[in-house]
Amino acid sequence: MKNLYRICAIPLVILSVLVAGVLLALLFRLSIDELLTAIISPETLFALRLSIMTSITAASIAIVLGLPSGYILARRSFPGKAILDTLLDIPLVMTPLVAGVGLLFLFGNTFLGKDLAHLGIDIIFSPWGAVVAQAFIAAPIITRNSKASFEQVSPKFEKAAQTLGLRPVQIFLRITLPLAKKGILSGIVLAWARAMGEFGATLMVAGATRMKTETLPIAVHLNISSGELGIALACAWMLIGTGFILLLILKWIGNGSRQKISIREA
Repeated sequence: MKNLYRICAIPLVILSVLVAGVLLALLFRLSIDELLTAIISPETLFALRLSIMTSITAASIAIVLGLPSGYILARRSFPGKAILDTLLDIPLVMTPLVAGVGLLFLFGNTFLGKDLAHLGIDIIFSPWGAVVAQAFIAAPIITRNSKASFEQVSPKFEKAAQTLGLRPVQIFLRITLPLAKKGILSGIVLAWARAMGEFGATLMVAGATRMKTETLPIAVHLNISSGELGIALACAWMLIGTGFILLLILKWIGNGSRQKISIREA
């Protein structure tokens, strides 16, 4: 076993050095003073605010769409379920740039775009475009996690609640949802992280206009292209910091689940 551990340690060291090298390369490209100045610049703060607003809105939409979808897929059998289930997985494997092109055509001058324009809602090249793009990418994540979480909850609990006179909505809110909440919360955190870092689809639908549709990934792109390394690296480190915090939250949720399992087994 010791020899096996030593062999496995080689890829572990290579990966660790690679990740640490990337972070150090981003950190030491500028001085600390230059980086701090870039962080408090109006453009960086605008990108941060817009990213938080659009990602939270997109995650909320993804929850509304993905949570009920995951529940139905976990609890009901119907003709074409396998096809529908596969269809909802396509955004997970679709290149974000291609997804953005599809959304651009869908919400442009054809299909939904015209109807929404009559209502005064402009999706293309506006902050709402970023919300739509991020929600499209994030919703399948919540659907997948919700479906898996609901499948782990035994229907026997729901049937027992029915015998006690609870209505279906009460059973869902009081029994099913609390039992599946760990996996659902993990999906929500992952979806929010994915929305925060979304670039390809956002670029196609919302565009890349400074101080208008400039999320953090868009800001990195714009400023790298124009040679403004300070703002680009400041936005990059904000994305890294956000991702780090979200990963810690995921680990905390996972550790909580494992501790409960250990207690039950004991």
